Amino acid sequence: MPLRSLRFTSTAVALTAMASALMAHQPAHAAAARIRLGNTADVSRSAWNGPAFTMNGAGGIVTASMTRAIDDIRGGTGALDVVVLAGSAPTSGSKTPECDTITGLAGVNSCTTWTLTAASDGNNSQVNTDVRNAEFVYFAGGDQCRYAAWKGTALEASVESVVTKGGGSGGGSAGHHINSPIVYDACNGSVTSAEALANPYDRYVSFTTGMFEWANYGSVINDSHFVTRDRMGRTMSFLARAVKDGLAPGGAAWGVGVEEGGGSLYLDRNGMATQYGKDAYVVLADHQPEQAVDRKPLTYSGFKIWRLTPGSTFDFKNRPTCGYYLRSVTNGVADPNLYSGTPVTDCGSQGGGSTLAESEPNDTRDTADDATALSSPTTLTGSMQSAGDRDYFKLTLSSGQTASANCAVPSAYDADLYWLDTNGSTLTRSVNDGAGTDESLSFTRTASGTGTYYLDMEAYSGSGTASYSCTVTKS
Repeated sequence: MPLRSLRFTSTAVALTAMASALMAHQPAHAAAARIRLGNTADVSRSAWNGPAFTMNGAGGIVTASMTRAIDDIRGGTGALDVVVLAGSAPTSGSKTPECDTITGLAGVNSCTTWTLTAASDGNNSQVNTDVRNAEFVYFAGGDQCRYAAWKGTALEASVESVVTKGGGSGGGSAGHHINSPIVYDACNGSVTSAEALANPYDRYVSFTTGMFEWANYGSVINDSHFVTRDRMGRTMSFLARAVKDGLAPGGAAWGVGVEEGGGSLYLDRNGMATQYGKDAYVVLADHQPEQAVDRKPLTYSGFKIWRLTPGSTFDFKNRPTCGYYLRSVTNGVADPNLYSGTPVTDCGSQGGGSTLAESEPNDTRDTADDATALSSPTTLTGSMQSAGDRDYFKLTLSSGQTASANCAVPSAYDADLYWLDTNGSTLTRSVNDGAGTDESLSFTRTASGTGTYYLDMEAYSGSGTASYSCTVTKS
């Protein structure tokens, strides 16, 4: 991200970067540069299993989340092509650091790095051909203002076509910023938390909107290097601005701040995010700020903050209403302990949903993963890692209560779904034919009292590491 050396008097800031600011961030124009690693021919395949997204706190590839994206997009079989887009070349070391890592991962056919130093490069025909033939596009770190300059070019539509066909997008640092629908573009320079809290309309606070708007990720502003560079305060200011200026539909804006040093937020096709490596934070501003005007410090009460530790999940499709802690800003001064807090638990019966990933071995009722204490709706995830794999999840139902299970199955395998009683007898089932065919069932307990049941996902044919996802709702 760009650094500035001069400070100017604060003035009103346009919501999107002015053309002059965009041009100021363009280096002396060099020809677009292309380096391809791996196979020279692209993969040809009619269907993909995404979309999938990786949101990294620093510029480099996080192998765990990238591997999952690759596996999920290809459904655990075959290979895919990746394009890395960079606004400037590395100043030292390898000219293709991202592709060096990506080509070492299973399921990668090729990785092509394009270094584009001018906004007009977004209309380069070879760049757009490579991107449209790829299944994943990764935006390198650097300066997100250079990426914002591609808004309205052919390249914007090409990246969107990759996601539409079931591929994916992602990036780190500046590349993380550009993948949110409200982009802090830094076209006038980078702002600190102290500066943004002192004046939410500081001239260094500028946004680009209307570029990439991924499914289930609406009204989000991404931020990176989050804890190390103490960026919670500026994210709070960004969110207050977004609500005040009407940038976020519905009057609520969400921040997603990911820490550097291996932090990566992975978002699957169902809107379920899983955190890898280091912490991330989801921050919600759901009302108008008490004070957000030019040349005055921010006052905002009750930002809702979810801390996502590695391995935890967050449902962006059905965003939770519990599990957050609260922090406020008064006259430009934020509460202490912004990065930790006791979650609010008194949320009545609303719940926020919950998630449980399988933990092998769970192939019998005795070793079933216990979902009995989780709130509804519950998301259960796992994979059929062998042709004989069975995953058991333990649940309970009260008298008159109905459980409905809807499972998204990847194209790598055909799996069937069973609802069992405490003795293992099948009470109902869903056995649709075909790899990648989803399964669903429902069951109502008519007996008195509370009963124990098991949801059993069984491999019928095929296997793979691609994840299934079952949403269980009780009513």
